[in-house]
Amino acid sequence: MNLPNLLTILRILLTPLLVIFLINERFDLAFVVFAAAGVSDGLDGFLARVMKQKTRIGAILDPIADKALLASAYVTLAVMGLVPNWLAVTVISRDLIIVLGVLVLLLFQSGIEIHPTIISKLTTLFQLLTVFIVLFSTVTHLELERVLFGCYVVTAILTIASGLDYIYKGVAMLGNE
Repeated sequence: MNLPNLLTILRILLTPLLVIFLINERFDLAFVVFAAAGVSDGLDGFLARVMKQKTRIGAILDPIADKALLASAYVTLAVMGLVPNWLAVTVISRDLIIVLGVLVLLLFQSGIEIHPTIISKLTTLFQLLTVFIVLFSTVTHLELERVLFGCYVVTAILTIASGLDYIYKGVAMLGNE
């Protein structure tokens, strides 16, 4: 097991801890855990490239870790009334569509490889940033409604655009079958 994959596994393990801290309204600890998970997200990919340690398991685990962390954060924060329900539904729906699309592709094609696009990377970045700012504003008690509203809108637009991009590419892959 290499260092980038260990960081990805750490991110998966931090996810339930984040939810526990959120549920118990320990926003300070949730903020630290989420920040650590966010840093590990960027660091694992960077290290895999720099150390030439890209692995097939890492390519599979990394998006799983992202989806687990973000889905857990958005659902919990929406239930707590800290992010709009519509945004949580948008984020979760995109991830479900992607997972279902990959399963359909696996049924019809063998050896498919899904590579993240620029828009999907931007989407993940803004989804992470939005949760980070929500937690930051909760911990610091700063009034950031305008900043948060902007984050919600940009995150929703990117999430929808990324979802449509994945659907387009998935349909094209099926059309080649």
